[in-house]
Amino acid sequence: MNGILCVNKPQDFTSFDVVAKLRGILQMKRLGHGGTLDPMATGVLPVFVGNATKACDIMPDNTKSYRAGFRFGAVSDTQDIWGEVREMSDMAVERAAVEAVIPEFTGKIMQLPPMYSAVQVGGKRLYDLARQGIEVEREAREIEVSELVLEKYDSSTREGVLSIACGKGTYIRTIISDIGERLGCGGIMTSLVRTSSGGFGLDECFTLEEIQKARDEDRLEELILPIERVFETLPKLRLGEAQTRMYRNGVKLDLSKLRNVRDDADCYGVYGFDGGFIGTAFADREGGILRVGKNLG
Repeated sequence: MNGILCVNKPQDFTSFDVVAKLRGILQMKRLGHGGTLDPMATGVLPVFVGNATKACDIMPDNTKSYRAGFRFGAVSDTQDIWGEVREMSDMAVERAAVEAVIPEFTGKIMQLPPMYSAVQVGGKRLYDLARQGIEVEREAREIEVSELVLEKYDSSTREGVLSIACGKGTYIRTIISDIGERLGCGGIMTSLVRTSSGGFGLDECFTLEEIQKARDEDRLEELILPIERVFETLPKLRLGEAQTRMYRNGVKLDLSKLRNVRDDADCYGVYGFDGGFIGTAFADREGGILRVGKNLG
């Protein structure tokens, strides 16, 4: 089996736990996941199977979307309900006030990584330092939030749900914490569901129980999506028979002898002589050659 298996990650499982569980179900070692989810979160976790593991770190679409529950009036060390609450506020917060500050957290913004995160400072993971009670200086990083919508809000409980679409490296609980700080009352995340990742949606995901059942019924391959789904946003290059052999052997190809090379694109999805997807490539226009990116064929 080679391809993508989309898992609806259960709560209290790390992404590594899911991969470990799948190794037992699939009886395969070559598995990798495409985008870590915190243990308390649920939702879309693309798992790369077999030869597809070569593509784990080169997904061209790094966009993700979430539905995040939140509560105003509290601050915790982890910025969510699972941490230690350190501050409380009785301040009233109306829906209009929330909607008024949301635009400030949309677009390209700077975000300070939370202490409870896998970001490294001085060679140490921030969460390891945080567990020792150590807080260190961090540098804010640019992130992109393409959509931030207040789906639900109850001013009596100060609880609601945000719909968020964002790029790589965005901490949803930090967005909620920052909104709470901006409002002057604090805020914590109470739930998190990833609804899409890298072009894959919840409707394409299976629970671990469903995957186990499919294995028992000898129909696992029905659940595996083709690896080219990851690269379907890239322009396509189709190679001839000799070119396919050269590509598979890592040989640079002459750009002038290739069809469908575009002036506005440097990265391509490559399809072999038989029409099957075999990897990615990059156009070196100065050298007039096509370089092999990831050979998955």
